[in-house]
Amino acid sequence: MSTHPGSQAEPVGGDSLPADRVLVDPALADAMRALLGPIARLALAQGVPCGALEEMLKEAFVDEALKAQPVQTHSRMVSRLSVATGINRREVTRLTRQQRAVRPVRPSPASELFTRWMTDPAWCEGAGDPKPLRRVPRVAGEASFEALAQSVTRDVHPRSLLDEMCRLGIARLDEATDTVRLVRNAFVPSDAQAPMLGFLGDNVGDHLAAAVSNVLAPEPPHFEQAVFADELSGQSVTAVRQFVLARWKSLMHAAVPLLEGLIEADRNAGRPQDQRLRIGLYSYATDMAPSPAPDQTESKK
Repeated sequence: MSTHPGSQAEPVGGDSLPADRVLVDPALADAMRALLGPIARLALAQGVPCGALEEMLKEAFVDEALKAQPVQTHSRMVSRLSVATGINRREVTRLTRQQRAVRPVRPSPASELFTRWMTDPAWCEGAGDPKPLRRVPRVAGEASFEALAQSVTRDVHPRSLLDEMCRLGIARLDEATDTVRLVRNAFVPSDAQAPMLGFLGDNVGDHLAAAVSNVLAPEPPHFEQAVFADELSGQSVTAVRQFVLARWKSLMHAAVPLLEGLIEADRNAGRPQDQRLRIGLYSYATDMAPSPAPDQTESKK
């Protein structure tokens, strides 16, 4: 039986080993601190104590270790998980017996409706901008919000979808003309923390999973690239934001019809449709780190 550097088959006196007894590659430690910093900032901002976050981390350790282990009897599996994670057997047993609901990754009906309205030529003007839509058709076959909603789902009433999109600040209903317009060019609800947290988990979770897979695999299986620049002004950052937004709109207009066509082709060909895909684009800007102060000793020489 092999163990990780500094680990024991059964930690004594606690759930994990002291940090100073675990050997971690400095580059790996730097990368993990960079990942954990934003998580800690989110937890602090939302009032999540360290103990609750630690419990989630233990769950994640056990879940991922379980995926990596061959099938074993429960008692042997507990020992193997304890060795792999550094968590004692009692805690491993408790964590493996917990029932945790799997978080769905399918987009909400409102998100699907927004995407179709933004990308489907049937619902866009000639320049690719989403059309203003009558709430209900005046004549049969007329483009309307009701028809758009029903093209996405018939499980939710179109008026309920309209109310939700208006509540989120994504669409607006003009009562005088009974016309619905999109008022945002990205699905970023203005007053809905739960959906935003869902986006955070789904988007960043998949991005991080891709990056980690690329590090661990002999050949990187996922596209994951970025461009970095510093020494920019605030005005330049604003110009870059506009550039990125335009490129994202172009990418989304091209990607959604492609994906819909591939889904239909797979269905018609009878191919197993057991894969999911996420394509993303992000930008991030913040203050530059201050330059290190010159070494006074060196300057005197």
